[in-house]
Amino acid sequence: MTHDAQEMTTESAVPERLFDMFTPASYAEWRAAAEKTLKGAPFEKRLVTKTLENILLQPVYNASDIADLPHLASLPGFAPFVRDTRILGPVRERWQVAQELPYPTATDVNQAAQADLPRGLTTLNVPLDQATRQGIDPDAAAPAQVGAGGMSLATLDDARRLFDQLELDQIPLLIQTGALSLPVASLLLAATAERGLSPDRLRGTLAADPLGNLAADGSLPASLERCYDLLAEWTRWAMTNAPHLRTIMVSSHVYHNSGAGIVQEMGCALATGVAYLRAMQDRGLDVNDVAPRIQFACSVGSNFFLEIARLRAIRMLWARIVAAFDGNEIAQRIHLHVRTSAWTKTRYDVYNNMLRATGEAMAAVMGGAHSLHISHFDEAWGLPDEFSRRIARNLHIILQEECNFFRLIDPPGGSWAVEKLTDEIAAQAWAFFQEIERHGGMAAALAAGMPQEAIAATRKERFAAIAQRRDVIIGINMYPNLDEKRPEFRQIDYLQLHAARAADLRHSRDNRSDEACRTALSNLAAQRSVAAVLAAVRAGATLGELSCTLAAADTAAPQVTPLPTHRAAEQFEQLRDAADAYTVRTGRRPTVFLANIGPLSQHKARSDFATGFFQAGGFAVINNDGFASVEEAANAALAADADIVTICSTDETYPDVAPALTQAIKNQRPTTTVILAGYPTDLIDMYRAAGIDEFIHLRANCYDILARLQHLKGVAA
Repeated sequence: MTHDAQEMTTESAVPERLFDMFTPASYAEWRAAAEKTLKGAPFEKRLVTKTLENILLQPVYNASDIADLPHLASLPGFAPFVRDTRILGPVRERWQVAQELPYPTATDVNQAAQADLPRGLTTLNVPLDQATRQGIDPDAAAPAQVGAGGMSLATLDDARRLFDQLELDQIPLLIQTGALSLPVASLLLAATAERGLSPDRLRGTLAADPLGNLAADGSLPASLERCYDLLAEWTRWAMTNAPHLRTIMVSSHVYHNSGAGIVQEMGCALATGVAYLRAMQDRGLDVNDVAPRIQFACSVGSNFFLEIARLRAIRMLWARIVAAFDGNEIAQRIHLHVRTSAWTKTRYDVYNNMLRATGEAMAAVMGGAHSLHISHFDEAWGLPDEFSRRIARNLHIILQEECNFFRLIDPPGGSWAVEKLTDEIAAQAWAFFQEIERHGGMAAALAAGMPQEAIAATRKERFAAIAQRRDVIIGINMYPNLDEKRPEFRQIDYLQLHAARAADLRHSRDNRSDEACRTALSNLAAQRSVAAVLAAVRAGATLGELSCTLAAADTAAPQVTPLPTHRAAEQFEQLRDAADAYTVRTGRRPTVFLANIGPLSQHKARSDFATGFFQAGGFAVINNDGFASVEEAANAALAADADIVTICSTDETYPDVAPALTQAIKNQRPTTTVILAGYPTDLIDMYRAAGIDEFIHLRANCYDILARLQHLKGVAA
């Protein structure tokens, strides 16, 4: 290549040749053109979106928006770690395929693990049921607690069944032990020891989250100070004996699933992490030993760019916190496990959940997750089957192998929008974290009800937006499919499971030396050490016995208002459930007749709107091509024998036809509910006086109207 040819390919030549062909436009010029297109509608109202976090999403971002951000010059693997905690991101270390195996028995989990590990699963992620997390043996728990949310673990036999034929030195663990770390951890350690596997060969997370359990359940099996004592003992032991295990969990799933916004979820997570750092320091542990053993776990929702930004923001904020505790750069690196949202998943039109999970998973990996669970599409119904596990697992592999996401380090880095959102979310989350700190920290804030009240207010706002269909859930409050054929779902028979688990406990107790077990538990009460717990496990002690012994001679356990679990779609799902039950009960679906007036062009927009509106409540809609007269429409409506008639036409047509049509219908059938599609403000009183019962329109509360109609027509109790 000649010198002249080389000059033609320099970086300076390429932009000149490309962009000189276009006339540059300034932001002011673009905005002027945009406002002209809006035809007088306010720019801020139509093109700027206000989020739950009071962040104003702009339609266009510019270099000037991020010019003063301090983190822009940072690189992956270096403080403040906004771009990644790893120098090469996922290039050398792909995110772990950490699919939850939420089955109620150890045998079920083991079978699923053996099936999935050769097919792409790379981490053994085992959620535990409510009884296990609370330290209660299955036969002492309520039936609804056993198998609720995960696996029942109570004995060494259970742990043996869980790990049977698994190569545990090749499979990282991800197990949240509940509030008390030692009972679950020791059962699992004893089982691995029988396999000849020393603790220093275990990797992953075997961790307790006392504050997360307190927020979820409203109580703990011991005082918070005792939980912290045991957590410090477990962490100290692991530092020496199991250095590759993380022992402390900061999970924000409970806040997310209660309807929190991302700022609230992040603030609660940061405050929880600070509480654990302080508690461990008070017990003689150094921040540089503790912080690397903390596993953060969060849920990622459907707001794609905000979710990417918040994962970047939490890395930066956690690094700031650990630095304030005098932690070194290694300690400042957060470890993030992410799951796609349970809040966003639906029980109707369930295959849409695959699409929701895809977007959420992309946000998680673009945001830098170290491990990821992608929701099974049937998660809202119950246990995943082999097909739903396979689809979710394969999505990881598609993102890695077909989409090549693992080859990119912080792909949104430098984006004006993402960088600005990262900064704004960080500022808002830091403010919420500081508010919790002003209440005395996370435990005191939970006791005072501060996070619960803030999240309840956000949840109310979210449900209101969904009810008014300002927030759309496809297949639920918009474009529902009343003819869908649901797949079979695997659910738990809690009474049968409870009886089976009680029988397992009896068998385990019958095959141990009661005297040896009592002696081991007595030693445990005196020592409360990992060694003493392991000795009690080998003597046959159950999880409940271990927990009770560790909590003995303790101060009162805390009690707080628990955070309820919700899903975004649940209001409309209740309407659909009621309509489906009514259909089974009566042999016909509740029905709405559309009295369309005039030609198709005159009524179609409102008849289409009304169809979707009522189908969201499970109502069948009788549509037609329109009627030329009031008499024709009234006769058709009466012949349809529908309890609800909706008039669809234009505002200009309504004064001439709506009152007369309403009277014609109600004179023959007074119980008929007549609804007008639209909201002609100046004539509302006249229409109501004429007998119009309800108005449906874009600003209407769809859920409230449908719920009233269901109660009025006997569809719902």
